[in-house]
Amino acid sequence: MIVLGVRRSGTTLLRVMLDRNPALAVPDESYFVPQLAGRHRGRVDPAAFLDDLRRLPTLVEWGLSPDAVAPRLRSGMTTGEAVTAVFEAYAAGRDKPRWGDKTPLYMQYLPLLERLFPNALYVHLIRDGRDAALSFLAVPAGIMTEGWGSPRNAAGFACQWATEVRAARELGRRAGSRRYHELAYEALVADPVASLRRVCDFAALEYDEAMLGYVGQTESARKEHQQRLNEPPRVGVRDWRTELSPGELAAFEHVAGDLLAELGYEVSAPGHAGARLASYRAKTAAWRAAGIAIQRSPLWRRRHPVLSRPDVDASERPHRAL
Repeated sequence: MIVLGVRRSGTTLLRVMLDRNPALAVPDESYFVPQLAGRHRGRVDPAAFLDDLRRLPTLVEWGLSPDAVAPRLRSGMTTGEAVTAVFEAYAAGRDKPRWGDKTPLYMQYLPLLERLFPNALYVHLIRDGRDAALSFLAVPAGIMTEGWGSPRNAAGFACQWATEVRAARELGRRAGSRRYHELAYEALVADPVASLRRVCDFAALEYDEAMLGYVGQTESARKEHQQRLNEPPRVGVRDWRTELSPGELAAFEHVAGDLLAELGYEVSAPGHAGARLASYRAKTAAWRAAGIAIQRSPLWRRRHPVLSRPDVDASERPHRAL
């Protein structure tokens, strides 16, 4: 199961709920899928793949040794199968039969996810973009991974939100209702039991009351920008009506007001800044192309030395996306 959602849309909240299901392991953000896919095209060489795994800080943070993945690798695997082996090893280490992922960065890599995991289930969590913008703009600099086109203001975030939400909904149309489930953040926090039951029904999981027992019980709650995990879900954590300035509100709705209206949100100006959205898409496409070039060059290994011991502050620093 892959949780989709724009940054600051509540995907971490949904992740920790799902991870507490006895049958499903959903670790903290992985980041490495595009890197491994860029470096291991076609059929995988297990030795080379394992060497790259030893360079990934995510595995250190997860407490997953590459040696636990090694028996699951075999010559001739596809890249998707090899990446799946990493997640399967993580789930097996927690005595769970199924795995999931929640990495908002992958909203920029949806065609890659479709290619690697052709049978994946997707749960797309959508939050009012104006509230998500408030949350995003309040995060201290340096916490989240940045790329070309990273938002600096409400209008910039509107570009990201509109582009990624539309792309995920298009994926949903391709995948169909058996593999794509859309969930509103506002519904999740207003009635988490009903929302989680619907997600579990979609994914053929048994609902478990432990899924709501995450408060203060997760490693993610230690992070400065995830302190809401230390309290139960509630409505009104952010309110764009009172917290966004008139200028910020107008700028966001000028870019993405039409999508807000399409999703059923209250909106005063259903705008669509086509030229600005196109510019954003061009910048992010160039950033992904630069990443692919680095991943396929010797520079990647120089930037990712073999890790011999855990990094004490690994959970608090942004990851390299390239």
